[in-house]
Formats: sequence, C-alpha cells, structure tokens
Amino acid sequence: MEIDESTQCITLPANFCKITENIDELVQKVFPNIAQNYKNHQWLSTRAILAAKNIDVNTINFTIQHGIPSETTYKSIDTVENQDEIVNYPTEFFNSLDLPGMPPHVLTLKIGVPIILLRNISPPPRLCNGTRLSVKKMMNNVIEATKF
Repeated sequence: MEIDESTQCITLPANFCKITENIDELVQKVFPNIAQNYKNHQWLSTRAILAAKNIDVNTINFTIQHGIPSETTYKSIDTVENQDEIVNYPTEFFNSLDLPGMPPHVLTLKIGVPIILLRNISPPPRLCNGTRLSVKKMMNNVIEATKF
C-alpha cells in the first residue's frame, strides 16, 4: 500500500473493507462460525475488528462472546485505601470509569477467547504490552493465558 502524497492517506483494497448493516453482520463476516473456531489460534490470528471508541469495542466484544460457551466474570476493585477519602469517591464513580488501556469494571471472559496483555508487571520481560494471548484457565484473581 502506498501513501497518497497530496492527502497523506492510504487507500485500502476493497477486500480489506467489509461494509455491513449492523454489528451482528460484521462479526459474522469477520468471524464466521466463531462457536466452532474460537479455539483455533491460527484462524483467530488472521482476523481482527478495529474500533476507535471503547463503547464500540465493548459492544463488539459482547457480541462475539455471546456465541461462545461458558463464561467467568471479573469485577474491578472499587474502593479506596484511605478511608478518609471514601466520601469523595463513591463506588458508583469507580464502576462508571471506562478508561483507554484499562479493562472495564465488569470483564467477562471465556476459555479460548483472545485477550491482549495490557501491562507486563513481571520484572524480566518475557511478554510485551499488546501481546495477543488465549485464555486457558480462569481463577478468582488470576487468568492463565498462552501466547498465540
């Protein structure tokens, strides 16, 4: 692909763009038969839907996960350490936050679905931020995942 020097734009080939009427149709075109194929890492690694807004990402993720069996839901911590500050930060405030680069307050995952490593907190870096992983096991406070 080449950059148009006058507009600084890239024209994507027609086969890169899939025009759809709604999110269900988009998911079906990009991830056909997701319920049968979601554990196939090779198949998943050749597909992606990009969205500019968190609300769109959440809607698309919900639509995709709806067709995959068995789920686990995680909730973020929504309290403050300093009890003197509790009146300044109600629980509802923390639960309503939807910040870029952070998971939502309620995160629903399923075995085999792809996830992205947001932040590597392990000292010797073995994985980079943004690495695509597949959920293998879910525990109360830990998600075990493997690299694609």
